[in-house]
Amino acid sequence: MGHNVYLYILGMWAVSYLIRVLPLTLIRREITNTTIRSFLFYVPYVTLAVMTFPAILSATQSPVAAGIALAAGLALSWFGGSLFQVSVACCAIVFVAELVLVK
Repeated sequence: MGHNVYLYILGMWAVSYLIRVLPLTLIRREITNTTIRSFLFYVPYVTLAVMTFPAILSATQSPVAAGIALAAGLALSWFGGSLFQVSVACCAIVFVAELVLVK
């Protein structure tokens, strides 16, 4: 079993390395296609959202409290709330919602 772990680690390293090195070696000139440029521009944001969204819904005792805080955070950020304001408001909303919902 111990040898399989090293093979898994080697495989993960190879995939991660190739994903980073292949674009550098295959694409030598500047990308001028607007579709590809806009796709590459939004990749970090989408990746962050995909990693964060499930954690938001599973980090609390009640998924309903998480949903309420998520909706409030989206609304607050939409209307110009700073990152600090949004995070404090969401924490407070989860705290209050779990006091009310979880018994």
